[in-house]
Amino acid sequence: MARNKILLLISFIVLVVIIIYSVGGDYSPGEYAEYIKKEREEQERFMRYDEESPFVTSKIEFSPLSHYPADLKYRIKGRFEAIEAPKIRNLGTNDGKQEQYMEYGYALFELDGKEDNKLLIFENVTEEKLFLAFGDATSAVETYGAGRYLDIEHSGGKTIKLDFNLAYNPYCAYVDNFSCPLPPRENLLEIAIKAGEKDYH
Repeated sequence: MARNKILLLISFIVLVVIIIYSVGGDYSPGEYAEYIKKEREEQERFMRYDEESPFVTSKIEFSPLSHYPADLKYRIKGRFEAIEAPKIRNLGTNDGKQEQYMEYGYALFELDGKEDNKLLIFENVTEEKLFLAFGDATSAVETYGAGRYLDIEHSGGKTIKLDFNLAYNPYCAYVDNFSCPLPPRENLLEIAIKAGEKDYH
């Protein structure tokens, strides 16, 4: 009888660990918080000292960035939907210009009970990088009004990872003379993404 109870307890512990890791990927909550902390420290060092930082190039004083607390809820494993015939898209910018990016595919995911969230991912062909620009219910309230960015990695499979804890502001959130692409209409989410970087000041 005691042996059965021990086996049940071990099974329960294993199940809890599986649930935690299925949500957070390869991280425990403590490991994940430390990972996000280091990523944000690196972002701060770049903004404060790097020659390509908008603060350094514009010779303006840097103030610490503000973020939401790290939350594994916003590290999401979504479904990837390829685009059969991707096209070049013109994205409007904050200063009224346009920039061209290649359509890559869609990320579909569930969050806060809403199952039909869908974001269009773009490829910066020049830099060979995937990214998305998005707005949500926090935009112009707690986060930058013109939206935030998220860098994406994708192996070509049917799933895709979105870690909104790594969402960051475009340079025009700090300095007016930068030109930044705005989120396309389909990337304006109805839900609140309380993760990543907040509005500057």
